[in-house]
Amino acid sequence: MTEKELIQGCASGNRNCQQVIFRRYAGKMLALSLRYARHQMEAEDIVQEAFIRVFDHIHTFEFRGSFEGWIKRIVINIALKNFSRKSFSQEEIGIDQDFDAPVEAPADLLMGAQEILDLVNELPDGYKIVFNLYAIEGYSHKEIAEMIGIQESTSRSQLVKARKMLQQKLARLQKIAV
Repeated sequence: MTEKELIQGCASGNRNCQQVIFRRYAGKMLALSLRYARHQMEAEDIVQEAFIRVFDHIHTFEFRGSFEGWIKRIVINIALKNFSRKSFSQEEIGIDQDFDAPVEAPADLLMGAQEILDLVNELPDGYKIVFNLYAIEGYSHKEIAEMIGIQESTSRSQLVKARKMLQQKLARLQKIAV
């Protein structure tokens, strides 16, 4: 079956089509939700809730853009709703000078993607969310601010602080590796 036929089958309530769609995208969406979740079980809950929403609203998908992108947006929105506003209030918020300054990574520190994601997951929640949305997902600070209900300057500040914290972690790892 084509993707369009699967989507139409899901819209008409066909459980087999739903299973195929779930199997096709669940792994990617779990990897995505792990970037926002505090732990594996929370990520699995996010994916489960996202697919419930996908199947409840699949009839609204208009075949403009990718279906995977549509599911991804649902997963991100659910992941963001899981974070309480309190997680941001516990972090320092201020305006730093050089918002989009390039971050130099040590050339002699070789890390795999999973090791880098592990470092990102160690960031405070607010830093992690903004870093993921900006650096990995490609959202603008304006979009991030709207999505999570903060000021655009707060989004920029959180990104700068996340980058600095990651730089410090990388510097510590480099000293250990030497």
